[in-house]
Amino acid sequence: MKQERYEDAVVHYNKSLSEHRAPDVLKRLQQAERVIAEKKRLSYINPELAVEERNKGNECFQKGQYPNAIKHYTEAIKRDPDDPKAYSNRAACYTKLAEFRLAISDCDEAIKKDVHFIKAYLRKGAALQALKEFSKASAAYQKALELDPACQEAIDGYRTCNMNESPEEVRSRALKDPEVQQILTDPAMKLILEQMQMEPKAVSDHLKNPVIATKIQKLIEAGLIAIR
Repeated sequence: MKQERYEDAVVHYNKSLSEHRAPDVLKRLQQAERVIAEKKRLSYINPELAVEERNKGNECFQKGQYPNAIKHYTEAIKRDPDDPKAYSNRAACYTKLAEFRLAISDCDEAIKKDVHFIKAYLRKGAALQALKEFSKASAAYQKALELDPACQEAIDGYRTCNMNESPEEVRSRALKDPEVQQILTDPAMKLILEQMQMEPKAVSDHLKNPVIATKIQKLIEAGLIAIR
């Protein structure tokens, strides 16, 4: 193992386990297999080939060949896991195929790679809209508007979402969510929300706290509050 001869080690451990299933040997085997898998994954990364695959995916997408486009975007992701564009483009394919949950998952991955990637928020909003989850879609469009206040797609999406549910419907649905109930009954959060109403400038200070920011984002997605 010191010489990184993991493949030989795997053979040795498997042979040993066939004779006696010792827990410590099984643990070493699993560790060696994880190392081998990670080395293979890293050796496969090639940003230049990722761009080629993404371009092939774009060509298929333009032709309406969405399953083929997904294959190329998936290969692009394997070749460059840190590129948000491939995730976002694959999300567009999933949306075309009405696989909205998969689209949302890919948009979330793209956002993890680049929190300023506006297209991922727009595509997430569109997928959530298709699922009639208007409050969450509105929150996605709102994020896009924070990045570009003049983005017409985000403006239109935000307006459409807010037109589809009455305030009463939004509140009724949101209050059924146990997480929302917990946030709203938290004395500290009550004070924070009151302060945000009285002093809008205090919002930016509260958002610096990751725990509070997460709770505020949950209330935004639930459609109970909006930050301008």
